Amino acid sequence: MSKVSTIQIQVGLDEQKVPESIQWSATDNKDEQMMKAKGMIVSFWDPAEKAALRIDLWTKDMMVDEMADFFFQTMMTMADTYARATPYRDQAEDMRVFARDFFKKFQEKQEAEQ
Repeated sequence: MSKVSTIQIQVGLDEQKVPESIQWSATDNKDEQMMKAKGMIVSFWDPAEKAALRIDLWTKDMMVDEMADFFFQTMMTMADTYARATPYRDQAEDMRVFARDFFKKFQEKQEAEQ
């Protein structure tokens, strides 16, 4: 049997079941201690249903600028993954262009509000 790695996620909820804390650990992590996070996006591909299943959570203290940065970095990572997994580098670059435009528009909104 090949090696098995385990990822553990703990979500602390308030009385209204709103996430207050997110912590995770992985058996391949050298520290093997729980790491704090303010947000998470986890996707699984269900081949039988041909559908993406997802879990997206964020803590109530995650700021809007942190969310925008989180989405920008996630989209850039998705583009990198798509470029590695397919021969369609042009589409990966399209995703990067969109991510940069998304973040630029966010920054412009922030500047306009100040």
